[in-house]
Parts: sequence; structure tokens; C-alpha cells
Amino acid sequence: MAKYLKYTRNFYFIFTVLFVCWMIFIDTNDIVSHIKLRSKLRELEKQKEFYIEKKEKIQADREELMSNYELLEKFARERYLMKRKSEDLYVIVDE
Repeated sequence: MAKYLKYTRNFYFIFTVLFVCWMIFIDTNDIVSHIKLRSKLRELEKQKEFYIEKKEKIQADREELMSNYELLEKFARERYLMKRKSEDLYVIVDE
């Protein structure tokens, strides 16, 4: 045991231990920050994939709506409650 205690009094050993503790726990680029940033990056990449897929779906729907007049009219009637002049519109709201 005395053999190991001799090394703990060494300046280089103490400096190395303090430096490692500084880099792991205290520095702004510590390990905990890296782990948090990595998990945040993974989460943001998943959201990016989700929004890219959603964007592609919306663009496909838009192309379909712009190419088909009947579908565009149906969409306008359902979504924006539009009607023809000769029609009456009744909105039923579920409670």
C-alpha cells in the first residue's frame, strides 16, 4: 500500500488526475454535455425525417389537387365550407 501512496504524492500524477477531472466534469465541453447534445441531435434528426416525409406527402396531395378540378372543388367544399350559389350549407358540430 505504501508503494501506491508514493505515486499519489507525485506532481505529475496529481496534475494528471486534476486535469482528467477538469476535462470530464468542469470544462464546457465535458462528457455530460456531449451526451446531452448527442441525444438532442438524434431527436432533431428524427423530427427532420418526419417533416420531410410530411412535406413530400403534402406536395403529392397538392399536385393531385391542382391537376384534378373535381377533387379541388371537393377539397374546398369540405375544408373551407364553400358552396355554390344555388346551394344551402348546414354545418353540424359534434359536442
